[in-house]
Amino acid sequence: MYVLGQAGAEATRETFWQIGPVGKGLFYFLSVVVIVVFLYGVYQRFMRYTEGSEEPIDRLSDLSERIVAAAKIAGSNEKQFNRDLYGGLMHAFIFWGFLVLLIGTTILFIDMDFYRLLTGDSFWVGDFYLAYQLVLDAFGLLFVVGIGMAMYRRYVVRNVRLWGRHTSREDDLFIWLLFLIGVGGFLVQGVSMVGQEIRAEETVSFVGVFTANLLEAGGLTAEGAAAIYPVVWWQHSLLSLFFIAWIPYAKPFHMLSSFANVVTRDEKAGVRLPAVPADLDHTNAESIDDLTWKDMLDQDACTKCGRCSAVCPAKASNRPLDPRDVILDLKAYRERLDAGGEERPIVADGGGVIRAETMESCMACMACMDACPVEIEHLSTFAKLNRQLTDQGDVDSNMQDVFGNLMQRGNTFGERPDDRANWADELEFDLVDARETEVEYLWYVGDYPSYDDRNKTVARSLARLFDAADVEVGILFEDERYDGNDIRRVGEEFLFLELAGHHVESFEDCAFEKLVCTDPHSYNTFENEYPEIDFAEFADDPVMPFEYDGFWNNDGEIEVLHWTQAVEELVREGRLGLSGSELDYTVTYHDPCHLGRFNDEYEAPRELIRATGCELYEMPRNRANSFCCGGGGGGLWMEFDEEPKPSEERLREALEDTDAGSAVEKFVVACPMCMTMYEDGRKTGDFEDEIEIVDVAELLIEAVEAGRANGAGGTPGEATAAD
Repeated sequence: MYVLGQAGAEATRETFWQIGPVGKGLFYFLSVVVIVVFLYGVYQRFMRYTEGSEEPIDRLSDLSERIVAAAKIAGSNEKQFNRDLYGGLMHAFIFWGFLVLLIGTTILFIDMDFYRLLTGDSFWVGDFYLAYQLVLDAFGLLFVVGIGMAMYRRYVVRNVRLWGRHTSREDDLFIWLLFLIGVGGFLVQGVSMVGQEIRAEETVSFVGVFTANLLEAGGLTAEGAAAIYPVVWWQHSLLSLFFIAWIPYAKPFHMLSSFANVVTRDEKAGVRLPAVPADLDHTNAESIDDLTWKDMLDQDACTKCGRCSAVCPAKASNRPLDPRDVILDLKAYRERLDAGGEERPIVADGGGVIRAETMESCMACMACMDACPVEIEHLSTFAKLNRQLTDQGDVDSNMQDVFGNLMQRGNTFGERPDDRANWADELEFDLVDARETEVEYLWYVGDYPSYDDRNKTVARSLARLFDAADVEVGILFEDERYDGNDIRRVGEEFLFLELAGHHVESFEDCAFEKLVCTDPHSYNTFENEYPEIDFAEFADDPVMPFEYDGFWNNDGEIEVLHWTQAVEELVREGRLGLSGSELDYTVTYHDPCHLGRFNDEYEAPRELIRATGCELYEMPRNRANSFCCGGGGGGLWMEFDEEPKPSEERLREALEDTDAGSAVEKFVVACPMCMTMYEDGRKTGDFEDEIEIVDVAELLIEAVEAGRANGAGGTPGEATAAD
């Protein structure tokens, strides 16, 4: 067996073996043509992006850092491995195999067409050549294996997420071309090794040796190899050249566009929607060119992998939404227009490219974006479509009622603002008015804890926790209004800005250290979206004037916390006196989308649950993979013909798929919207006798009161569940 270092100077091979001068010249001519066709296609793509509207954020700042970060994501294939080991390995084999083969071809090109011409010598010999052959054989094999895995998943397993209305012959051509190029390369190598005596000792080319042995076993001689080599060589070369020329015009373009998409990603996309200019123009999607160049890049980066579809709770509930189809429908419409097709409304209640009911189905849970391996920002595009629907008046009638309630009463229930703090009447102490007294926490209670009977219980539990920890907490009473998070996600920007302006003006009049929110939706909008608004720009607006002197800004002067974060700190400090053994329930916890996936807070609620002594069992879909309750994006107020409801499916998961199974006693939430949706799902899904829905605050106050009662030898105080 040949070993590196032995007779290394002699090892090499003839590149254009059996290919005469005419054939060699034709190959170079075709290569130049292919490169021109490729570059022209890329140029056309990028020129099309320039016709999109301007991006509201700078996506090219710190470009070198962005490129390095994108290279790490692409090179590690970390997004492909997320929740899919098979898919991760498959893509890693294809990606690294293709990349190394491309690098190997480039090295050979540099040696043949530059180094040899300049020096009269070659570095593609000896040990370097043998190492080159070993590496290319290894990664070429991985490439073919990866393609084989992809074909097995697509055609044998027929993975459901790979098939949809946008599946086309283009997808078949793409995968079969790659397969034929990979296998064809080894066939060329095997025939060459049979026919070239100089390669007889080249055992480092282990796949080539295996192929050559098969061919010889089939009767191929050296003379036969010399005769058929030009045929297999041209077949492989023409397929490879066609593939390169085809890249900018079809699905293979994702190899370029997906990397560009990762480079230009906004790490806060979805968490904060695109900023709104003072004139409120250019925020909608009246035509396809109202979408930004990044929206178009998203469309071109989509590989139809269906990961977004597979995790979408709306699709799982048979609502008329598939996030992949929305992106690809827009792309197909743009391409039809470019080809002279008829213009249509981009989104409308009826005959639009995207139907109104499709966008109403979105729960704004961001599962699609979290699952996407190429960082497509679905919610940024969806926001523009929803704004257009609102501008056109194509809004669900229930949402119109909510908008009316907000404009008239400042809350989604349409209740009197003066009744907002009535939930506190049953407390054994008075709440502080933060407008009159300096406090440590300014507590934004929210609509549902203020007006919904079930969530009032949670608000009282949390108030008792703050009182037990001896924390100075104040609320805004009737000055508090709805935060605006979810109406913004259904397209009502103007009302969102009006509510934001009111709150910033109200907060400015208070003296506090931290802003604490009951609802993760409120937490998200105060933490991530209010700081993006240039309030000074809107201060002189005649329609919604408010006084502003720069109190709220992007410098992080206002510390915003979800209540679980604030109370978890109090527990760590020992201010609630918990020993960790007060309760012995078997529970599972549901991660709210706006707390977990939006803001990466997973541990604070879990630490609080553990602090009570409860035994916590995780559902299979937890943390970033949590399954939405169905209430986000306006879903709380709209009615859908869905089966099963997201809340019902989640409760089934809690009772059937956790390690504790039906022994789970309590389904724990940390969001008022989740509480509402799961209480409804418990009734409609016939789970009332099987599981109880409780908030983390209710568990905590029960544990605190149980601990105090046991310590004092008395009986617990008022039980939260009986509130």
